[in-house]
Amino acid sequence: MSFSFSLTDEGLTTGRLVLRQWSTDELSAVLDGRRLAHWAEDYPAEGDRAIAGFISEHPDCLRQTYGQRLIVERETGLVVGSIGLFWPPSDRSIEIGYGIVPSRRGRGYATEATRALAGFVLTVPGVDTVYANVELSNPASGRVLEKAGLRRVGSDAEIARYAATAADLLGA
Repeated sequence: MSFSFSLTDEGLTTGRLVLRQWSTDELSAVLDGRRLAHWAEDYPAEGDRAIAGFISEHPDCLRQTYGQRLIVERETGLVVGSIGLFWPPSDRSIEIGYGIVPSRRGRGYATEATRALAGFVLTVPGVDTVYANVELSNPASGRVLEKAGLRRVGSDAEIARYAATAADLLGA
């Protein structure tokens, strides 16, 4: 499976999306419950609020190339979700997580964003594997990861783990 993205001044850009860093105003707005004009009508979702809380506890995420990002539709400029890497890597592996607001689900955005960010981080020295843990009660998220090129590598009674290397994403 191939993946396509470019790193521009806007952020990590795919065919339909821009994955860009959060601004301090966006972070404050999510934490304070304010709405901004450039958000989809159902943004932020519960997961976005959790990520905003994580960022507020780890402010370096706002300055890291490999931290948390907003998912923006290129066509409309609306924020439709978030995606991120839980930096720094551990044992040459890094966790990825994502969420798309309900109004934009079913369009392949989660797969597109995950494939791009996973492909991007796998070019970084010291990162060999990207992984995600998914609750078994959320099979749609497992399908997103498989479409993005990750494969199921294990599970327990509640969680399935998916992982990929650069070779996996390149179809080698």
